[in-house]
Amino acid sequence: MAPTGKYRRDERDSDQTRVNNNIRERQVLVIDEEGRKLGVLDIRDALDRAREVGLDLVEVAPNAKPPVCRIMDYGKYKYEQSKKRNSQSAAHHTKLKEIRLRPKTGEHDIEFKVKQAIGFLKHRDKVQVSVLFRGREMAHIEEGKRVMDNVLEELLQYGKLESPPQQQGRRMLATVAPK
Repeated sequence: MAPTGKYRRDERDSDQTRVNNNIRERQVLVIDEEGRKLGVLDIRDALDRAREVGLDLVEVAPNAKPPVCRIMDYGKYKYEQSKKRNSQSAAHHTKLKEIRLRPKTGEHDIEFKVKQAIGFLKHRDKVQVSVLFRGREMAHIEEGKRVMDNVLEELLQYGKLESPPQQQGRRMLATVAPK
């Protein structure tokens, strides 16, 4: 009767690693579970030694003469390999976050937005600061410039200015990148 479950120990896995009874050579160089060389052993003796300690015999260097096999917990080894692969692919991708302000935004609201922006910078994201002008606020661009300067002064402790404040129609924009 075949073993149940999704993984059979004696089968050759998708990464082409030979385990236990799938090792084809008659003699192999064996390394035990603690990393000590046991020397060149007959494959039967090596498999018996692995079974005694309740672990698998895994071919780690199939092209060597004789092939090198290690006594280890193959399931645990596969799990650690998949964790390594996943952690490498989970690298942080920088995103552009935006905080929007107006020339008449209250002091407390500005402080709150600055704290959010600092959190973004600490998380290695870029922050775009936008000051929006509506209606008659366009007549008081200097007020928007003052708000922008105050915000940038706070953020430059945690990042560097990537693009200085620029007026683009009814918006004033600046970008701060993490240090």
